[in-house]
Amino acid sequence: MARDSYAYRQVAVHSVQRRGAVAIHPVPGQAFSPALPVQCSQRLKDLDTYPLGTCFLLDAKLTDRLGRDQYLYAWHGDAVQVLSAQQVKAFLAEFRRGRI
Repeated sequence: MARDSYAYRQVAVHSVQRRGAVAIHPVPGQAFSPALPVQCSQRLKDLDTYPLGTCFLLDAKLTDRLGRDQYLYAWHGDAVQVLSAQQVKAFLAEFRRGRI
């Protein structure tokens, strides 16, 4: 089954430490809460490759599984796109401009 491209949105996410484990969450300043968990490739949580706090750009969709809590889902096979601090700032500025 093909992915519904209209359900997916670009989301800037970053790696954070939560309860002693590395987790991926949205960067603040977007339509999604920074507390919202992101289900994505485990490669993004590899601290040998990407240090804690690394930002990524994902194509993700808001979903829930069988009526449980909502989360963002990004397909694990998508290419990893690392964002610099300047790129994150530009992405968030573009997001804010698009909301007006």
